[in-house]
Amino acid sequence: MLEAVIKALSQIFSPPFRRVLLKATGLALILIVAIAIALNRVFFWMAESGAAWAETGTGAHAPWQILAWVLSLAATLGIITGAVFLMPAVTAFVGSFFVDEIADQVERAHYPAEVPGRALPLGRALIEGIKTALLAVAVYLCAVPFLFVAGLGLVIMFFANAYLLSREYFLLAAMRFRPPDEARALRRAHSTRIFLAGMLIAIFVSIPLLNLATPLFAMALMVHMHKRVSGRKVELIEPKRA
Repeated sequence: MLEAVIKALSQIFSPPFRRVLLKATGLALILIVAIAIALNRVFFWMAESGAAWAETGTGAHAPWQILAWVLSLAATLGIITGAVFLMPAVTAFVGSFFVDEIADQVERAHYPAEVPGRALPLGRALIEGIKTALLAVAVYLCAVPFLFVAGLGLVIMFFANAYLLSREYFLLAAMRFRPPDEARALRRAHSTRIFLAGMLIAIFVSIPLLNLATPLFAMALMVHMHKRVSGRKVELIEPKRA
């Protein structure tokens, strides 16, 4: 596993990966900003509507306007903070657009003699990304109440990240070579080993700014992991005849 980690880390800042990183980071930031703006508008409208309703009983306008502004600002800051905690969910969705580009680079650099994987249909990649993102949001919402219990929520989110991200990216790597059912069966057969690799991804995603490269590191790592756990004879490209 250590060799796979070193290979993944050594490649994520190569020129081809940097191009993918710029595209993935840009899309993730646009998505976060768009959600923040939309929710800010919604919260501001709700605060102003509540203030207008309260004014009918008191007649005081300015205090309620100030309260509405403060509430909308607090909601915006909460959205930004939440985006940081939900970065794995965002990267799981955004990464689904670029997984095949990343996998192609890894296979070309480290396994040039082997038959390359087949690109996933865009629909399948999006479905997997959306499923993992929604599951991540559900897990985080369950973990939030435990954030105030001696950091228990952080521990829950760490292990949840390890499970969710390892599952997502291993399946995406495996489905380049196998049908979905076979890829899931392979993951279950090697669940402990894959989960341990997922813990390294969870550490990576917990580092601010560096976590923007999570799709690159996670997909590269899981391409290597799939090669190691596949347990079958490597299919080589036949050499061209002169």
